[in-house]
Amino acid sequence: MDFDPTLLRAFVAVKETGGFTRAAERLHLTQSAVSHQIRKLEEQVGRQLLHRTTRRLTVTEDGEDFLRYAQQILDTLDAMTRRFQPSPITGVVRFGVPDNFMGDRLPPLLSQFARAFPAVRMEVCVSMHTDLRAAIRSGELDLAVVMSPPNVAEGTCLRRTQLVWAAAETFEAPKGASLPLAFFPKPCVNRQVAGSALDLTAIDWHVVFTSASPQGIRAAVLAGLAVTVLTREEVEPGMKFVDGRYGLPPLPSVEFALIWSESGKTPCACRFGQMILEMPDLAVGARA
Repeated sequence: MDFDPTLLRAFVAVKETGGFTRAAERLHLTQSAVSHQIRKLEEQVGRQLLHRTTRRLTVTEDGEDFLRYAQQILDTLDAMTRRFQPSPITGVVRFGVPDNFMGDRLPPLLSQFARAFPAVRMEVCVSMHTDLRAAIRSGELDLAVVMSPPNVAEGTCLRRTQLVWAAAETFEAPKGASLPLAFFPKPCVNRQVAGSALDLTAIDWHVVFTSASPQGIRAAVLAGLAVTVLTREEVEPGMKFVDGRYGLPPLPSVEFALIWSESGKTPCACRFGQMILEMPDLAVGARA
């Protein structure tokens, strides 16, 4: 049995407004048209849904049950309409993000945005090596998440994290020799912060391994080749914190911030940026 949503809406309107006249006003119909729709619905159901007298209109017991189902159907239809309504927003969103920021959250974010705005094309740069700030300044990207060095306020703060020294659980520094380190190529905030901290010490150190890939740095560390700098969340099984060992200095906390290019705040890019700000477990407060 297929029910016409128009008849269901008429029935719900009569119940909610308490009469045919007000229901007709809500639906922008005549009273006789609403009465006809209710009669047609009752004929299809084969049950009396409304009890009418000259002074009062009430919903029958069958009508109460039918009303519950009708409301569920209409709510579902409304949700479907909102979900699949063509989006008026079109264009391109050019987004940059470091590998160590979103992790497994990035695919669901892209999927959610693509469903909401199917006419928008995405260009995403995920890299620890690319200078995302330079790409923002040149207009190559509309928005980007960047890691901000200590005491540098920029964009909107998404999350704060602690930088730590990390090495393989089996790592031992070579006695009487320079301490081997592994870093991403410049520009890299991890490398910048580590170098500034090391310059204030008497540690003899050298870069033994460089990779633009987080997997490359991870492999070098787990192989016991070098010590590196990671965010606390990136230290994984097989690694250990070595803060304070081998004379290594303490490291500061850093921020992940969302920044924009001068021309990047297009309607589609703004919608994508808002989705980032609303992601759970990311926002820790905003700074204009």
